[in-house]
Amino acid sequence: MKNRTKLPNIYLGIVTAIMYLPILIVIIYSFNESRISSVWEGFSFKWYADLFRDKSILDALINSIILASLSSLSAGVIGTLAAVGMTKVKLRTNSTVEYIATLPIIIPEIILGIIFLLYFSLLGLRFGMTTLIIAHTTFCVPYVLILVKARLAGMDKSFVEAARDLGASGPRAFFDITLPLILPAVASGMLLSFAMSFDDVVISVFVTGVNVNTLPLKIYTSLKTGVTPKINALCTLMFIATIILIMLSAYLGKLNRINTTDSKEETL
Repeated sequence: MKNRTKLPNIYLGIVTAIMYLPILIVIIYSFNESRISSVWEGFSFKWYADLFRDKSILDALINSIILASLSSLSAGVIGTLAAVGMTKVKLRTNSTVEYIATLPIIIPEIILGIIFLLYFSLLGLRFGMTTLIIAHTTFCVPYVLILVKARLAGMDKSFVEAARDLGASGPRAFFDITLPLILPAVASGMLLSFAMSFDDVVISVFVTGVNVNTLPLKIYTSLKTGVTPKINALCTLMFIATIILIMLSAYLGKLNRINTTDSKEETL
């Protein structure tokens, strides 16, 4: 009986090893002295030093940060307003609208990329940072929408009603009551959107211009000439940054759940 209870843990351990062993190997070989990734010649930080001296990579990093920041900020505003509006407007089509709003995270990225390519071409938009921001904002909005809508569903409506009874206008009640209560969910969604935008390759390939290069695209094009320890170092830093963003998002999500529980207990 005891052996049976250990099987799920053994299975989880095997799956975890299969998933993260390649990442661990990339991290280890980012400190390799040799230029050949498959040959270990000693521990060294020289590839990290070369990485920070590469101007093209730094430019791509700056582009990725700008793109992810603007996309997550735009998604935060649009997703929050959409979630608040959907909770206030009671229509039969609400469920349909919500399903359509979440389609960008359901549709395969390569299909989305082709759709954006055709759409921007029909509009005559010049491919570059503008088209990247529009495309990334589109698939980032659902992350904010889902988290904020869940927070609003668990929020006590009596706080807003009390503010309105005391004479507060709709916008004043939103900024003074609703927004502070849903802010952890908004921030969590924006951090998750930042991570998704920062790591995107497939959609960016279709909508970027010749003069704009992001960090994931830089890595993708570098693979064609062979993987060097410098690329391993870059992937390691990106992996660490993504983990930090996801941990912050999870922490804010936990804080959001705690605030929801506390507000319910206060009401009771």
